[in-house]
Formats: sequence, structure tokens, C-alpha cells
Amino acid sequence: MSPPPQEGRPGRVTVYADGAARGNPGPAGAGVRIEDARGRRVREAFRYLGETTNNVAEYRALILGLELARELGASEVELRADSELIVRQMTGEYRVRNVRLQELHREAQALAQAFRSVGYVHIRREQNRAADRLANLAIDQEEALSGAEKS
Repeated sequence: MSPPPQEGRPGRVTVYADGAARGNPGPAGAGVRIEDARGRRVREAFRYLGETTNNVAEYRALILGLELARELGASEVELRADSELIVRQMTGEYRVRNVRLQELHREAQALAQAFRSVGYVHIRREQNRAADRLANLAIDQEEALSGAEKS
């Protein structure tokens, strides 16, 4: 049995992470939703990533989710993502061949060391709608700002 979480800190969290790129490469964003053990939203975040590929965006979302879970003081993380490639690379089922993804994979693995346990679960897109909405919001806001600057 694991010790109870510290006051005000979630013990176990579920992180929903999604990356989006419009084009491959293209404008990209990362979105994250974090829930506590009871399924209540604890935190949501999004980040514009500039021009990059969908797989880089997926890794950036995973990394953002782990960073936020660490900031929240979580001890156990279940990370859910709709990218089968990223999930299987993180669990060691697939090798990471792309040099850029190797760098991001190492960064994610290092962040995962901050937790007592981290599990990775592949989910269907429909189950990841909140994170997808946030990833696309990052792109939409950047495009709106860029459009306003050009006017």
C-alpha cells in the first residue's frame, strides 16, 4: 500500500496528452488535461510549438503533461495518449529510430524518474477530446495573433 499523498497534493493523477500539427510539418500545439484519482479536472494547459511534425508535437505534449504532474506533486502518473507510436516507444515496445524523437524520448524518460510510477496507455481519439481541443486551441490562438499582427 502506498503512503497517502501530502496535504493538497494528488497522489495519483491521470494525464491526457495530445499533440496536433496542421501539416506535417506545420503549425503545431500541445494540449494536456490532468485529472485526480476521482476523475476531477486538476489542471489543463496548452502550448504553441511553432512549425513541427505531429510526432514531435505528441512528445512535447507528453513532456508538458509530465512537467505539470511533477509541479502538482503527483507521485504516480497514468499517461494516456492517442499516439500509438509514442506510447509504444515510451513502454519500450518500439525502438525510437528518428534522431529528433530520440532526444525527446530521453527527456520524457528523465522526467518520468521523478515519480514512483508512470504508466502509459494508448487510448482512442474519442477518449482524448479534451487534450485535442487544447492542442488545437494553442494553434488557433497563435494563428489569430499572427493574423492580427499582419492587419
